[in-house]
Amino acid sequence: MSKPAVVLVSGGMDSAVVLALAKEAGFAPHALSVRYGQRHTSELDAAARVARSLGAIVHKTVNVDLRSIGGSALTDEDIQVPTDADGHVIGQGIPSTYVPARNTIMLSVALGWAEVLGSTDLFCGVNAVDYSGYPDCRPEFIAGFEALANLATKAGVEGSRFRVHAPLMRMSKADIAREGLRLGVDFAQTVSCYQADADGRACGHCDACRLRAQGFAEAGLVDPTRYVSAGIG
Repeated sequence: MSKPAVVLVSGGMDSAVVLALAKEAGFAPHALSVRYGQRHTSELDAAARVARSLGAIVHKTVNVDLRSIGGSALTDEDIQVPTDADGHVIGQGIPSTYVPARNTIMLSVALGWAEVLGSTDLFCGVNAVDYSGYPDCRPEFIAGFEALANLATKAGVEGSRFRVHAPLMRMSKADIAREGLRLGVDFAQTVSCYQADADGRACGHCDACRLRAQGFAEAGLVDPTRYVSAGIG
């Protein structure tokens, strides 16, 4: 019988590949998405599609209101998403799209569900190569959270050993695109854009759009992203 694992699924290309990798590794993947107050929810629609198409045992969406805290362009209408049109350079400093404590909170919810399921394996799609410079996407963060998981849980105290799997950590976006192709991931079902419209169409100018497009181009693959404006992509 396959071991259960909790896989964080945002609806983007990275988490879709992670879900496929967890299943390939022999786990019974339980997909978890978080409605955290993000300005657009088309990514959650995408997460449901991805979980269904890649054979998740179940897909759960948990509500956490980070919009009430604010502090991020992804939750606060008064903060603009940086784009290439603004002269924003990817990786220079921590951009306004960083959501305070988001990955810590998401992994904490995943940890709680894992305990309920009797699982000791969490999967997430954080990446420290082609990313926007978020502090909670680094190997040090994953190692720190794993240590916390083993200290802060009943299962950990009783001798279980939690592991946080971040299989994309050292991969480029091109590597991730190629891995998704190998695994049969339908990237047309995913939404990566930080400011996608209600139909999941991308802006083509934010960090997420630019990194995704660059990754597919470097991999020599066609990116199936749909854009709001014609002529992008």
